[in-house]
Amino acid sequence: MFISMFGAVESGIIYAIMALGVYLTFRVLDFPDLTVEGSFVTGAAVTAFSIVNGIPPFVATVLAAVAGFIAGCLTGILHTKGKINALLAGILMMTALYSINLRVMGQPTLSMLNETTLFDQLESVWAPLGIDSLFNGMISFLGIEQIPRTWAILILMIFVTIGIKLLTDFYLKTEIGLALRAIGDNKKMIRSLSANTDSLIITGVGISNALVALAGGLIAQLGGFADVNMGLGLIVIGLASIIIGEALFGTKSIVRATLAVILGAVIYRMIVTLALEVDFLEAGDMKLITAVIVVVALVTPKVIQTRREKKRRIQKRAQLRAGGDGHA
Repeated sequence: MFISMFGAVESGIIYAIMALGVYLTFRVLDFPDLTVEGSFVTGAAVTAFSIVNGIPPFVATVLAAVAGFIAGCLTGILHTKGKINALLAGILMMTALYSINLRVMGQPTLSMLNETTLFDQLESVWAPLGIDSLFNGMISFLGIEQIPRTWAILILMIFVTIGIKLLTDFYLKTEIGLALRAIGDNKKMIRSLSANTDSLIITGVGISNALVALAGGLIAQLGGFADVNMGLGLIVIGLASIIIGEALFGTKSIVRATLAVILGAVIYRMIVTLALEVDFLEAGDMKLITAVIVVVALVTPKVIQTRREKKRRIQKRAQLRAGGDGHA
């Protein structure tokens, strides 16, 4: 169980980067962008193609983010300059990216199992440090089984994800970031202040898909392959991460909201892993599990809020009755 949960946290912290990208469009810009299901695969495809053709893994990962940024900008251009509905623009770009991703990979699945990835390079540097032995000794002392692989990926990705979170927080507090947030709240008001909303939307959607593609490139290197269908249902996963995080940790500030998204992504992967441990559930039930998680995350806060309001009304009536009896 510990090994499977370790893997869930490891992948969850990478998917948190994708969830931050989805957060930028759906929550900050109020832009229902389905491009992410294509740009995630684009990131994986560009990374795999680059590594297979001898490009250093770090450069390949950066190229994945650049490709995602371009895809997001094209979606923004379709919406702002082409006057296409935001949802439809995302669907059109997602559809186009499917063929583009096939072109990039040359086949539906591109393996990197015989190639050196970013994580392989990390492990080669990490191994001589002896930190794995220290961590495994600690968990063995607690009676927990040792993991069969290194802790390097998890620790690195925690630092990378936190770094991206801090950069996102900083960006959203700059003048441009505040304008992006204002567009999501009231686009007409921002236009009345002579702000170039088209450029802001294009940039915001581009950055969002850059993060999504970056996550795709990292997941491909973690799994050792890129597949043209690995982005199916990704938007639901991103929304589930956001909804779970917001429901559990709140959204009182940008710093808290982005942290909630990261923790929501990790918790989502842990919930799915636990669900798949149930005997009657199979790997093919993952989409159903995701849908159930989203429904529960959406309904539970509303049920709790309704009960609280009902309890307040009952208490208020009781106080009014008590006041009336005392007056009499």
